[in-house]
Amino acid sequence: MPRKFLVVVDDSPEFEAALLYAARRARSTGGRVVMLRIIPPAASDAHWAGVREEIERQTRAEAEATLNKWAGDAAERSGSTPMLLIERGEPQNCIRKVVGEDPDIKILVLAAGSAAPGPLVAAVVKQGAAFTGRKLPVTIVPGELTEKEIEDLA
Repeated sequence: MPRKFLVVVDDSPEFEAALLYAARRARSTGGRVVMLRIIPPAASDAHWAGVREEIERQTRAEAEATLNKWAGDAAERSGSTPMLLIERGEPQNCIRKVVGEDPDIKILVLAAGSAAPGPLVAAVVKQGAAFTGRKLPVTIVPGELTEKEIEDLA
């Protein structure tokens, strides 16, 4: 099976750098990109169940749209169709679940902005290998790299 590069699809400005890096690495190594969109956990208030279900439906539709928006770019840059995943819950738990279910995921690719690190990067730095539940290399791509710089690195 080809090596898979997991990228968490979020709305941060540096996300695109992580996706570009993962796609270029996948192309150069014969691998594949796995794009994970994490949506917030559902509220548990039974009184508003109908409203909650509609919000969950809309949230999932937005997640699918976001993944599809980036999937073409990832496919073009990597040379293969990316896997698209949606998980509901806390980001670290969702990543741990996806990584635990797919042993072909070999690298987690995150991007960091020039300001304070985001919550996923901070968790990786704090917890190290325990972050994903198994020994998994994590590549942190500086979000301010240009496309040319990323292509030279990947």
